[in-house]
Amino acid sequence: MKDQRRSNRRRTYLAGRIVFNGRASTMDCLVRNLSRNGAMLEFYGSVIPHHEVDLCILRRGESRRARLVWCEGVHAGVFIEQPDSASVSTIETARLIRKLKADRETLARRVAQLTEPA
Repeated sequence: MKDQRRSNRRRTYLAGRIVFNGRASTMDCLVRNLSRNGAMLEFYGSVIPHHEVDLCILRRGESRRARLVWCEGVHAGVFIEQPDSASVSTIETARLIRKLKADRETLARRVAQLTEPA
């Protein structure tokens, strides 16, 4: 396979997680090497992840949008589409935001009930 990397990768052994399926599904992985624009991931079973995923590097608290470039057995290569942007939030943050919005709506309904004339 011809190496088409745009930047040098360094070897890593970082716990990772890919998030996909409308942020409803996750899959744990190891980030085996990493660069500004890509990474090689190792999964715990032979699997083909979805084409577009959010790659979360747990120890660093980072999350980046990534696109599957190749997949061979338990390894996959991804291209990081937003190398300098932290605009992708973690799945935990997305869940918290969803919960807070639901809580706000519940409180707004309760306030409306309490302020209605009797």
